[in-house]
Amino acid sequence: MADPETLLIEVYVEIDELLGTTVPLPPRRSGPPPKLTAVETITLGIFSQWSRFRSERNFYGFAEKHLRGLFPHLPDRSQFNRHLRRLGDVVTQVALALADLAPAAGYEILDTTAVPTRNAQRRGTGHLAGFTAVGYSPRLHWYEGLHLLLCEAPPGLITGLGVGPANANDRALAETLFALRAAPDARLPEVGHQHGQRYLADTGFAGAACQQGWAEVYDVHVLAPPQPDSARRWSPVERQAFARLRQPIESIIHRLLDWFRLGSERPHDLAGLRTRLAAKCALNNFCILYNVRHGRPPLKIADILEW
Repeated sequence: MADPETLLIEVYVEIDELLGTTVPLPPRRSGPPPKLTAVETITLGIFSQWSRFRSERNFYGFAEKHLRGLFPHLPDRSQFNRHLRRLGDVVTQVALALADLAPAAGYEILDTTAVPTRNAQRRGTGHLAGFTAVGYSPRLHWYEGLHLLLCEAPPGLITGLGVGPANANDRALAETLFALRAAPDARLPEVGHQHGQRYLADTGFAGAACQQGWAEVYDVHVLAPPQPDSARRWSPVERQAFARLRQPIESIIHRLLDWFRLGSERPHDLAGLRTRLAAKCALNNFCILYNVRHGRPPLKIADILEW
C-alpha cells in the first residue's frame, strides 16, 4: 500500500517524463500563466478520480486541506477546473501513452457499457442535449445517457475509447473507431491506435457481413461469439476459453463505473466529461503499471492506496 502523497509523487514523475518526451503540450494562451504547471494540473486531475472523492468540489476541499505542501500554488477551484479542461486532449494522450509503456499483446478487447447522465424519467432535454439519448442496458434497463466503447490490451490497459448516445449500436461505434484509427483526426485523440490487427469482442459486435467488411476495409479481424440466430455455433469449451480472455475488460468497466465514479457522473458539458473520462483511463493505466513494477497482480487496485 502507498499513502496519497507517495502515489501523487509517482504520478507526477511519470507524467513529467511523458510530457517531456512523448506528449506535446499545447501552445500557451495569452495572458498571465496559470499558477499550476501543466504537470501539476494533470497529476491532480488524474488523482481526483478516486471514488473517495464524491465530486470535484469534494476533491478540492481535500487538496486544500492535505495537499498544500505538495502544491503550494493551488489556485481557486474554478480556475483549476478550467485549466484542467483546457488540457483535456493532453490528459487523453497521457492515458494512451501510459498504455504504450507495456509490451504489446498483439490483440485488443472490445466492449461497451452504459453511462447514465441523468434520470431517464425527468422531463426536458438536460445539459447534454444532442449528445445523449435514451437507450437500453441489461445492467440499468432503460436509461438516459451515453454508450461507451472501450479498447483494452492485456494486462488491463485502456488503449482507446469512443462515446456515442445511449441508443448507438455496438457495431456502429466499432466502425467509427476503426475508421478513425485508419485515418486519425486530431480532434478525437481518444480513439488511440491499433495494438495489433485482432480484436476480441462480445456478441453485440458479431455479424458475418460486418466482420468481413472490417477485414477488407480496415484490415482488422474481429472475433466474437455468433448471434443466437446465426447458423454458426461455438462449443461450450470455446465460449469458456473466449470468456477467460475477455475477463480483464469486465474488471476495467467495473472499476471505471464504481471505483472511479463514472457511473455517478452527472456532467453539464461534454468537454468536462471528456476530460474526466480521460483522467479515469489514465488513472487505470497508471495503477496497472504501478502494480507490474512493484510485483503485484496487475488488476489488484483496490488496496493500492492507504487513506
